[in-house]
Amino acid sequence: MRLQISTRLAIFAVLELTAREDHQHSVAKIGAKYGVSSHHLAKVMHVMGHAGLVHSVRGAGGGYRFAGNARRTTLLDVAELFEDLSSVEQDTGTVDATSEGQALREVLNEIDDIARATLGSITIATMRKLVDRHGTGGRRRLKPAVPRQRKQRRL
Repeated sequence: MRLQISTRLAIFAVLELTAREDHQHSVAKIGAKYGVSSHHLAKVMHVMGHAGLVHSVRGAGGGYRFAGNARRTTLLDVAELFEDLSSVEQDTGTVDATSEGQALREVLNEIDDIARATLGSITIATMRKLVDRHGTGGRRRLKPAVPRQRKQRRL
């Protein structure tokens, strides 16, 4: 599944805001981290502000804070602000009138449903933990294996 750049920026921004909830983050700082224009990111933040996911603070030292509940807000909640994720049966003409076209449309709609369900099952808090885990090497340390000693064969 490909997400629009606005959706990806929104998810990145929310993850950034939840990394340090006691801190206000500027659009310029978030934009610089991800290499995107502050203007584009400001539009994304504006949409999220209207949805109640972020709160802006004006003035010196101002910025944005996450206003939602990271344990209840899902990736789907964020993505739906920028994406049309509904399974829409698109009529592409005579091709969809065939049994093959209808079968393919059914499969693609099922894939859309699975993607929506997956995005709806992952909370911002879960994503935050995943990001933190990747930041510390990405893998859990395993105990070193103890070499087995081979039994000696008796002659």
